[in-house]
Amino acid sequence: MASMQGGQLPADANPSPINFSRVLQGVLFNSQLRDLTPFLLRKYQKKEQVTMDEMLLTVDQSYHQHFLGMFREYCESINLGFGIEIRQADPFGKVYDLVPILGLTYSGILDEEENIVSKVDILIFILTLIFLEGNCVSEEKLRKQLARWEMLAHKENISFREPWRFIVEDLVWTEYLSYRQVPNSDPARFEFLWGRRTLAETSKMKILLHAAKLNSEDPKAYPELYEEALDEERRAASARE
Repeated sequence: MASMQGGQLPADANPSPINFSRVLQGVLFNSQLRDLTPFLLRKYQKKEQVTMDEMLLTVDQSYHQHFLGMFREYCESINLGFGIEIRQADPFGKVYDLVPILGLTYSGILDEEENIVSKVDILIFILTLIFLEGNCVSEEKLRKQLARWEMLAHKENISFREPWRFIVEDLVWTEYLSYRQVPNSDPARFEFLWGRRTLAETSKMKILLHAAKLNSEDPKAYPELYEEALDEERRAASARE
C-alpha cells in the first residue's frame, strides 16, 4: 500500500496514516490471493459470514497449504488495510464473521474489482489526513500528498490511473468526502472535509485508533487528537440517551 509507507513518528507528533509493513503489504498484493480479497469485500458488504472452504475455492489448490499457514497474517493485513476483522465464529475455525472495525462500508466505490486495495488505501488515507489537519484539508495540500502517494505506488509497481478523478468524482459523489470553497476566499480556494457517509459510518476515535495501530502507537500518545475524538464519543452517547 503506497500511502502506508514511512517511518515511526515521535510521540509528540500526529500519528501518520503512512506506515504499513512491507510484509503485510505483500500479502494483500500477493497474486495468488488476487481473487480472495474482492470475494471477502463482497461478503462484507452483504454482511454475510464466510467459510474457510469458500475462501480456499478462490485460491489455487497448489497454494492451499501455504495459505493456511499464513492465514493469521492475511487476517492482520485485512484488518490494517481495510479496517475489517476476520473473526472466528465457530470453535472449529470453519466459519468467520467479517466485523467492521472502522465502520466503513465502501459502498459505491468498489463496484469494479480493479484497484480495490488502492481505492480503500486512498480513502482511509484522506479521511485520516482530514482529521489530523483539523477536520479539513486544502485542495493544494491534498494534491501534494497524492503526488507522494503516486510516487510511492510507482516504485512498488502499483498501477492506478487517475487517482485524482477517483477522489473528486467517486469519493465526493458517494459522499465519503465533501468538497467546498473555503469561505470568503478570494481568489477562490477549495478544501475537502468528511462527507455525510463518512460521518454516518465511522468516527474520529475509530480513525485515530486505526492510524495509531498502523504506527504501533497508543492513541493516548496524541492527547489533543484523543481528547477531540473522546469528546465526539461523549456527544454521540449523550445524543442517544
